[in-house]
Amino acid sequence: MPELPETETIARDLNAEVAGARIAAVHVTRPDVLREADAAELERRTVGATIGAVWRRAKLVVLELSTGDRLVVQPRFTGALLIDSAAHPLPDAERRYSTVAFRLDDARVVHYRDVRRLGTVALMSPRRWESYSSGLGVEPLDPAFSSEHLSALFRGSRRAVKSVLMDQRAVVGVGNIYANEALWRAGVDPSREARSLAVDESARLRDAIVGVLEESIALRGTSFRDYRDARGEKGGFVERLAVYGRAGLPCPACEARLVGTHEIDGRSTVFCAWCQR
Repeated sequence: MPELPETETIARDLNAEVAGARIAAVHVTRPDVLREADAAELERRTVGATIGAVWRRAKLVVLELSTGDRLVVQPRFTGALLIDSAAHPLPDAERRYSTVAFRLDDARVVHYRDVRRLGTVALMSPRRWESYSSGLGVEPLDPAFSSEHLSALFRGSRRAVKSVLMDQRAVVGVGNIYANEALWRAGVDPSREARSLAVDESARLRDAIVGVLEESIALRGTSFRDYRDARGEKGGFVERLAVYGRAGLPCPACEARLVGTHEIDGRSTVFCAWCQR
C-alpha cells in the first residue's frame, strides 16, 4: 500500500497540478529515503528544472524533468506526495512527516511525506530508468495484459497463484489488497498452484484484476490509515472491499464466514472456502 490505483491517482493529480512548474528549491529532512543520489546531488540536478509529465509505472510515481532525469517515488506503506499551498495548506500533522520538499516557482511545495520512511525518492538518468523499468512486469491495464498472457505466466509455476499475481517481475501494481479482491471475484482459491488454472479460469481472473483496479481508480483508491491522494484526501474504495480486512465476517456472495490466513508469503490472505476453488 499504496498499490496501482493509489499511485495512479497520485500521478494524475500531480500531472494536473504541477506539470510545467519549475523547481526553485529542495529541502531534505530525512536523507534515508533517498536513492541513487544524495541530498547535495538531488539539489544540484533538480533545482531550476521544469516538471514535465507525471505518470505511473507499477507502484511508482514518475516525474519527468526538463533535464531528462526522472524523479521516481515509491510510496510503499505510508508514503504520499502532497501539495502544500497558501490556498490549501498542508496540516501540521502531515507536514511534520515530510522527508523531502520541492518548492516550486509559484511558492507551492510538493512534500514527500512518509511516516515510517519505508518508501524511497530516487533520481534516475534516462538510461538508469530504462534499465530499472525493463525489469518490471506487464502493466495490468495495458492491452498486452491479455488472458493468454496471464495463462502463460501461470504455466509451469508451482507457486501459489496469489504469489504470482503479487510478483512485480510478472505483473506490476497488484499488491495484497487487490490480489485478494480479484481472486474472490474470479472464484479462485489464492493457495492453488498457478499452473493448475485452466484457460477459462485465467481469463476470469484477468477480467477480475482489471475490473477491480479500474473501479478503485474511479474511487481514488483505498484508504485505511495513511494513504492520501495529492490533495490530502482519502480514497473511497474501502467501502467496496469484499474480502480484504474482513476475515471472520460473512462472504458477500454466500454468507459463509471468510477465512483469514498468513500462510501465503506471510501476507494477510482472506478468502471464501465455498466460493473460491
